[in-house]
Amino acid sequence: MQVITSKDNEIIKNIRKLKEKKYRDSAGEYIVEGVKLIEEAIEEDVKIKKIVVCEECLEGKEIDQKLLYKIAKYECIYVTAKVFGLLTDVVNPQGMLAVIEKRSSEDEINYTEDVIVVLDGIQDPGNLGTILRTVDSVGLSQIVLSKTSVDAYNPKVVRSTMGAIFRVKIIEAENLVETLKNMKKHKFKVVATSLSGSESIYKMDYNKKVIVIGNESKGVSKEILDVSDSKIKIPMLGKTESLNASIATGVILYEYVRRKVS
Repeated sequence: MQVITSKDNEIIKNIRKLKEKKYRDSAGEYIVEGVKLIEEAIEEDVKIKKIVVCEECLEGKEIDQKLLYKIAKYECIYVTAKVFGLLTDVVNPQGMLAVIEKRSSEDEINYTEDVIVVLDGIQDPGNLGTILRTVDSVGLSQIVLSKTSVDAYNPKVVRSTMGAIFRVKIIEAENLVETLKNMKKHKFKVVATSLSGSESIYKMDYNKKVIVIGNESKGVSKEILDVSDSKIKIPMLGKTESLNASIATGVILYEYVRRKVS
């Protein structure tokens, strides 16, 4: 087994570049890290380009033997702990990461679903990751992101999706206003979340709806509000006026679930 010991190795340099969005975009690849995420990637049959394993973690038996058998069919690269430390973004890494190829045709929207979630300027990686996980949990398979939103393949986003990123198609809209107008042509109604909304999420019809969640501090942008068919809100009984973006998304989508199962 050959072990890479130098940070100047070309493979290592190329993987390190994937920490930056511009290189993820140009390469069409991103990094997932941790045993659980790699097991999910294998289970979901995503395109794994290579798997990097820390040699010392093998010696310490930190990686289960069954997983080692599973990864044997992929291109595996073994590195020292020092080199692995240059690749990881985790404080206490498990000693394994993988380079994953992004799915193709990410610009095609599936109009057969009841609800399409659109994110307008979401900035927090944890929020985006949690929203992706929530979308997956309610049985939806896609999400539309504005160009002003945080990169969905940011390592922090990927980790917080807990594997949902392998199942939810991520569509990045070059021009969100035009994308929404086109969605309306497919007979979807665009509803934007807003503190000034006049319609409660509990009275809204969840059939053929585009639900727009806005930026954490500014909310949905004016240009998006202008093309929306209506504004919705979550009724509040206490003094708090608004909820975290990911929590708000969960409340709205689980009202959709309640309608589906009741």
